[in-house]
Amino acid sequence: MNRRDFLKRTGVLAAGAFALNQTAALAAKNIGVFGVQLYSVRGVLPADPKGIMTQLAQMGYRQFESYQGNQGFLWGMSPKEIKSFLNDINVKMVSTHFNYGGQANKPDELKKSFDMAAEAGLTYALCPYIGAQKSFDDWKRIADGFNKAGELARQSGVKFGYHNHDYSFKALDGKIPQEYLLANTDPKNVLFELDLCWIDVAGQNPVEHLKKYGKRYELCHIKDYKKENGKPVQNDLGKGNVDFKTTLKTARDNGMKYFIVEQEEYPTSPMESMKMDAEYMKKLSV
Repeated sequence: MNRRDFLKRTGVLAAGAFALNQTAALAAKNIGVFGVQLYSVRGVLPADPKGIMTQLAQMGYRQFESYQGNQGFLWGMSPKEIKSFLNDINVKMVSTHFNYGGQANKPDELKKSFDMAAEAGLTYALCPYIGAQKSFDDWKRIADGFNKAGELARQSGVKFGYHNHDYSFKALDGKIPQEYLLANTDPKNVLFELDLCWIDVAGQNPVEHLKKYGKRYELCHIKDYKKENGKPVQNDLGKGNVDFKTTLKTARDNGMKYFIVEQEEYPTSPMESMKMDAEYMKKLSV
């Protein structure tokens, strides 16, 4: 091979490699709009809801997921008032965690929560926690309750869902309770929010789970952690064990609609962590 042929061939190979790199770069893209679960700032939010929400908006969070504190999940504001306030700071409240455990057997109270969420413009009202169950008879009772709540929510114009912790991904009698809930709830009435930290803590593979069940999940919690002395300790995004690039790409490819940052433990302070997390999300390409 003479020098001219060598340069020509290596030039073609280099061009091919460049094209492949460009294709990979184009295939990867930022998450785009992302939100925050307000429980992340539970230590400072109640004293100044509007002020803290405004600071979060300034960090780049364009969506909020609320939770039920002492002032309710609208933080002392009427549905009309909070819609107006959030519009002014360019934020949409898409969902809330609410006191499902205290209202599950009180349909009038459930309906009131769903109606309030709908009036405030929320899309989802979510059960945040139910705890580990002793048997699948108990999980059947939970699934039946979810189906009833979901039907009631649909009548109000919102969607009912369940947010997991690690316990529902830990095997019971050789089966995974989360998979039982997925199989025994009506997709018309019940959806799910996947916590990417807790499924990982439970030792399950979030990518494989999303490939199989992704269409049932419309929201996810983006949360990072490391194990210290055998226990999970949460940290700022990108400083823990969760593989966000692979997991969030799979989530997006399987229909995930909302990407919600949540952090409950902080290296320094809640607001500093929220700022760090927002910067991570702006740069994250999957």
